[in-house]
Amino acid sequence: MDKNFYVPNIKLDKIDRQILSLLHENSRISYTDIGKEIGISRVAVQTRVNTLFEKGIIEQFTTVINPAKVGKTVSAFFNVDVEPSYLEEVARTLAEDPAVTSLYHMTGPSKLHMHGIFYDNQEMETFLTNKLYATKGVASVDCQILIKRYKSRIGMKL
Repeated sequence: MDKNFYVPNIKLDKIDRQILSLLHENSRISYTDIGKEIGISRVAVQTRVNTLFEKGIIEQFTTVINPAKVGKTVSAFFNVDVEPSYLEEVARTLAEDPAVTSLYHMTGPSKLHMHGIFYDNQEMETFLTNKLYATKGVASVDCQILIKRYKSRIGMKL
């Protein structure tokens, strides 16, 4: 079984859940402030966060950049039909592209679901023509461009 999908029997207590909730809302919150909020010491918070990280519950700390503020105005979702024998190869190729923000294998006959962000329609067209359509094993592509975002969440909330 793929190690990314192995589900260990990890139990989170109330304090771990509170820490994760606070970090999800603001990953820059200090351990001192978390401790004050939930009533434990800074050292206890740090120990718990380190343990959550070591167990893979916290995968990473990151910065979320607003694409429009840096000039990337085209957000598109793609459904990519792939010949089954090429599925892993196509997925690896697409995952390496910086425009691809997420990539999933979905149910159905070798379907990849992908999201990409581009500066403009021309950059997206170049991606489609030179990358997606040119990748061996890609049978068809369906593309939808985002008009308006109502909700977007990074990671999962407990």
